[in-house]
Amino acid sequence: MTKYIFVVGGVMSGVGKGVATASMAKILQSKGFEVTALKIDPYVNVDAGTMSPTEHGEVFVLKDGMECDQDMGNYERFLNREFSKENYMTTGSVYLSVINRERNLGYHGKQVEVVPHIPLEVIDRINIAVKKNKADIALIEIGGTVGEYQNILFLEAVRILKAKQPTNVLLALVSLFPALGAGGTEIKTKPTQYAIRTLNSAGLQPDLIIARAKSPLDEKKKKHLAFNCNLDEKGIISAPDVENIYEIPLNFEKDRLAEFVLRKLNLKPKKTDMKEWRSFIKKIKSATKTISIGIVGKYFGTGNYILTDSYISVIEAVKCAAYSEKLKPIIKWINAEEFENSKKALKELSKFNGVIVPGGFGSRGIEGKIKAIEYVREHKIPYLGLCYGMQLAMIEFARHKLKLKNASSTEIDSKTPYPVIDVMFDQKSKIEKKDLGGSMRLGDYRCRILKDTLASQAYGKNLITERHRHRYEFNNHFREKFEKKGMVFSGLNPEQNLVEIAELPKKEHPFFLGTQFHPELKSRPMNPHPLFIEFIKAGSKK
Repeated sequence: MTKYIFVVGGVMSGVGKGVATASMAKILQSKGFEVTALKIDPYVNVDAGTMSPTEHGEVFVLKDGMECDQDMGNYERFLNREFSKENYMTTGSVYLSVINRERNLGYHGKQVEVVPHIPLEVIDRINIAVKKNKADIALIEIGGTVGEYQNILFLEAVRILKAKQPTNVLLALVSLFPALGAGGTEIKTKPTQYAIRTLNSAGLQPDLIIARAKSPLDEKKKKHLAFNCNLDEKGIISAPDVENIYEIPLNFEKDRLAEFVLRKLNLKPKKTDMKEWRSFIKKIKSATKTISIGIVGKYFGTGNYILTDSYISVIEAVKCAAYSEKLKPIIKWINAEEFENSKKALKELSKFNGVIVPGGFGSRGIEGKIKAIEYVREHKIPYLGLCYGMQLAMIEFARHKLKLKNASSTEIDSKTPYPVIDVMFDQKSKIEKKDLGGSMRLGDYRCRILKDTLASQAYGKNLITERHRHRYEFNNHFREKFEKKGMVFSGLNPEQNLVEIAELPKKEHPFFLGTQFHPELKSRPMNPHPLFIEFIKAGSKK
């Protein structure tokens, strides 16, 4: 029988349900079980593609093109595997399925109701993912916090499944334990007690508590919580703040999380193997030589504070590549708008070992990014452009090397005389009709690599597959002009002849490369992306 572990949040959001779920999954995977992980978002959006990254973090794209929550990226990174659309659902997608089935007489004339049909649809979707992934254990993270109206139907799905299969379902609550008093040393359990009472009102009792706090919970606090909330003391797992999220699985195991979970689910470990993960953590902690990477972004909050969740996959890809080279990455965020009217600000780029311009949409900050790209190209600073970063590198090259004044993207300037970046032909009608949701070039596409290039050096093979999320492409009308001025198009899609990778030869620049796809989405702790590794290697020589 498949075992189910549901993960919900208490007290407040943003306390780390995603990495907690990924860490539990990693531990159980290390015990020899086939594990899958799902995310349920309580939004009426059908997918995450239309949600703002400044509010909800980056949109992570799966291999089949599903646009989903950033936690799916955590699952893939921790488990070192790829998932598909079956592993992600939203309130909107669940309701849409039920309504479509009703319209197609799928309920055979029965009255369709919110309860039980919505929770049953949720359970059906979970089991479809379990079957596709051939999972022994499924971990399902429910977004939001207990007590919110938005996720009550998902809690009802947990209640139904637990009532039917009591020995196969475990409920974990990730809850904040705030620290008060002088120096913030007095950890309070009362907020979590209220969260558990709220769960009780939904007909649920947690089996496991992940205690998020600045420091580990002592035995006295665990006993107090266990007594007041009818919990097994061994099921209260400390989750203190850590310097690096990859330490979390090892922290959980200090409190014997796997031992408790497997006992509750009547399972015996098939093996115990965290050796590779421990070696990875040791490599992180032993890295002393630093490498400084500047990321030119545009998603900043109040006080020019970078919204790191908007770029989480880029951050982790840089870290994993640096760790693989025994380097400690120092990541500095630069607001692209600072470069628009300041030559002094541009000179700050010379301090970095490498510069990245990540993906994005819209015109804000674009001229600043283009000036930054011009500076790093002329001053031979290693550069990696991701999606929009590649497109803007082509615009910069067109303006300053091809002397095509006002060259641009039709996304930025629909009347540009030199549209070096333009929308694909089959996308134009969708843009005109405002039919934009899920209409981009999404998911895996093939790319053929040109020999004797930076790309071929990185990949070591001539045909690769990478994930995409974009609507605009390099305009092949200008390809010959670019090549005459030294640009090398080292990666092309074999089906549509679209530019996937553009780079400058090594004799002109130590590392200047842009990708139309998002390589950061396929980077893993145990398997860093080859382009990021080559970028870090080039930066370490600067």
